[in-house]
Amino acid sequence: MSTLGAAIIGCGAIAPLHARAILSMKGARLVAVADPDPERAAQAARDYGCEPVADYRQLLGRADIAIVHLCTPHYLHAQMAEEFLRAGHHVLSEKPMATDVASARRMQEAAAAGKGQLGIVFQNRYNDPSLRIKETIDSGILGPLICMKGIVTWNRSEAYYTESSWRGRWDTEGGGVLINQTIHTLDLLQWFGGDIVSVKGSVTTDVLDGVIEVEDTAHACIQFKNNVRGLFYGTNAYSVNSPVEMELVFEQGTLLLRRDCLYLWKDGQETLLCEPLSSTATLGKSYWGTSHERLIHDFYKHIGEGRRFWIDGNEGIKALEVIAGIYTSSEARLAAGKC
Repeated sequence: MSTLGAAIIGCGAIAPLHARAILSMKGARLVAVADPDPERAAQAARDYGCEPVADYRQLLGRADIAIVHLCTPHYLHAQMAEEFLRAGHHVLSEKPMATDVASARRMQEAAAAGKGQLGIVFQNRYNDPSLRIKETIDSGILGPLICMKGIVTWNRSEAYYTESSWRGRWDTEGGGVLINQTIHTLDLLQWFGGDIVSVKGSVTTDVLDGVIEVEDTAHACIQFKNNVRGLFYGTNAYSVNSPVEMELVFEQGTLLLRRDCLYLWKDGQETLLCEPLSSTATLGKSYWGTSHERLIHDFYKHIGEGRRFWIDGNEGIKALEVIAGIYTSSEARLAAGKC
């Protein structure tokens, strides 16, 4: 496989995970980093031994850059992805792929019309518990899935929003806890459940009212085509970042995700199925998990082998559609005078 040149657009908090993954691969080379803050771009370039660029458009069409990583604020993903895809690059976008479904569809259309692939970073699909859950569902070893739930109770302070002007605003973040923090859990629920029939839910701003325009708390009931019911609760109004909890009830047992460990409850006994590798170091925030590198390596492998990457734009849109359904349902409830 020939060497794949890469560029990272946006040198914020998530960029080091992408850089480390690129630098750890044979057959990949980080060519450039881009950020509108020249000092931040220069520092990242020094850290990773590559070229700094202030204007990402200078990288459009460069023959030495095959793959572009979008690590920018949400509202920039769609425009940048379309530009790079039209210029013939492959694009790997951080979540959410866009701030709304319409923009996400334009991204996917640009990928379909060009030579480059579009990949979306839903790294939690690569977590060992997630893979074990999906394997259990697909194999039918515990019988049909009956219902499931996902719970995210995290904390985001006022400073988290006030220190970044794009956060907490509809036009730049696209929403609140749903589109930024809990989108990974919603993605897993829809990945496990399959096609969705209906979404009902509501959003509120319980703690950060007056600080943000968007919600800090949400709940939903998701009905799947296979008659599985999924319940969801997410909030940024807790006082700490608790581990995500999930429960999947099958006819012949129950899978429980607690503190990144997966347990099987069956016949009155609980068995540990898998747990995080103690040797795995987390770069960045602990709640990002440890699977960014797995996903990025897999994206490059698909590109190098000329295969279609499986978490593409069509997959990325699904979580946005769930979020849009929750917002629409919440607005309808308010209009009808329901709490």
